[in-house]
Amino acid sequence: MKALSKILMILLIAIGLSGCSSKENASTANADQLNDGKAAPSFELVDLEGNTHQLSDYAGEKVYIKFWASWCSICLAGMNELNTLAGEEQDFTVLTIVSPSSNAEKDSESFAKWFKGVENTSNIQVLLDEGGNMFEQYGIIGYPTSVYIGSDGVLVKRQQGHIGNEQIKEAFGMIQ
Repeated sequence: MKALSKILMILLIAIGLSGCSSKENASTANADQLNDGKAAPSFELVDLEGNTHQLSDYAGEKVYIKFWASWCSICLAGMNELNTLAGEEQDFTVLTIVSPSSNAEKDSESFAKWFKGVENTSNIQVLLDEGGNMFEQYGIIGYPTSVYIGSDGVLVKRQQGHIGNEQIKEAFGMIQ
């Protein structure tokens, strides 16, 4: 019985970690999943300070969105790099989306309390997707996932796995 419990525990851990993907997996799975010119799904989400953000607020701007989770080790390993990117002057806006009480994420209050204790996040704008509706509308299948939106509001590409700042900047250099 103990052996069965150990096997079950290992399987559960493996399933939980499969939600996070590595850069290598991203390059073979759906690294450059391009959109055929459709508009990015609109959103109206609240940030950790209670301010409302709509995609339409960024009309005419390029937008980079990272979907992530507090339990994703790959996501957490990239937070310092993301904080650096968000603090630099770019020709695109950097946002992140977390889905409280969905996809194994903490509830909003617990997440906000946890996030306050995370170092090197002062530049990161976190939007709360209560219930994971945007996760579904954007077709996210794992964390982290990057979404690139052109200045015309078109969802240009979705890329799973950790993406370095230079790759993000390079991608936006080719997006209108």
